[in-house]
Amino acid sequence: MASALARRARGSAAVLWGAARGFASVGSDIVSVAPGVSLQKARSWDEGVATKFSTTPLKDIFYGKKVVIFGLPGAYTGVCSQAHVPSYKNNIDKLKAKGIDSVICVAVNDPYVLNGWAEKLQAKDAIEFYGDFDGSFHKSLDLEIDLSAALLGHRSHRWSAFIDNGKIKSFNVEEAPSDFKVSSAEVILDQI
Repeated sequence: MASALARRARGSAAVLWGAARGFASVGSDIVSVAPGVSLQKARSWDEGVATKFSTTPLKDIFYGKKVVIFGLPGAYTGVCSQAHVPSYKNNIDKLKAKGIDSVICVAVNDPYVLNGWAEKLQAKDAIEFYGDFDGSFHKSLDLEIDLSAALLGHRSHRWSAFIDNGKIKSFNVEEAPSDFKVSSAEVILDQI
């Protein structure tokens, strides 16, 4: 199982995920790990039509910037709505004070669902939301998980990372999708 590849460390180190299989790990270039992958910025349907359903290449998200990104199983789900997104929303000023250019939430959802969810959480001003509608980003990072038993289908593990100019500086993956121990804003703040 993929979670057996995870190795926990405390302090400035991070959970290394998939290193033995050549997937993303600390030191990797996230764009190289997920070549050709683009994400869809959260937006309304009308905005999608107006932009001809444009996508954003990973290089435009990560190169030349300091980014904190976190992934979660899905919009409108329990831990994601009650703890994960709020931890970043409530710590946005601390993250920006550490020189972070953008804080990004990504999920295996379409950008329209993510837009509605971000508005409901009143988090759009603090966090950028991106959809990985087909899961290709999470598959590339070896973060895909089958949550069919919870009627969610193929989704993402819960995780977080600090990325500086495309290079993964810290990478944290929860043992189970319902866990919220290593992927919070409080943990990533200590890793920047």
